[in-house]
Amino acid sequence: MSMKETQEKVDLWIKQYGVRYFSELTNLALLMEETGEMARIIARKYGEQTAKPAEEEMNLGDEMADVLFVLICLANQTGINLEEALERNLIKKTIRDSHRHLNNPKL
Repeated sequence: MSMKETQEKVDLWIKQYGVRYFSELTNLALLMEETGEMARIIARKYGEQTAKPAEEEMNLGDEMADVLFVLICLANQTGINLEEALERNLIKKTIRDSHRHLNNPKL
């Protein structure tokens, strides 16, 4: 599924089941909340923290999908075509960083 199709699918879901989009500020808060939930799993799975018994069943992929969903909602609300924005961003990064990482002795 293309990013355009994904944005359309999320928009259709919102219109069918979500009644309407939450405000942009509410969705920004939700994005931070979902990002925190994703960070919690990563900190416990890949970091030094240990998971509580109730946290062991948490699904990283599901949390990433939650982050993506809310990000797509924000893009839809603000008229951002994520496919075009990502393409422009990759071009910017390529121009800016084409040799930076290759010449980084830390990598």
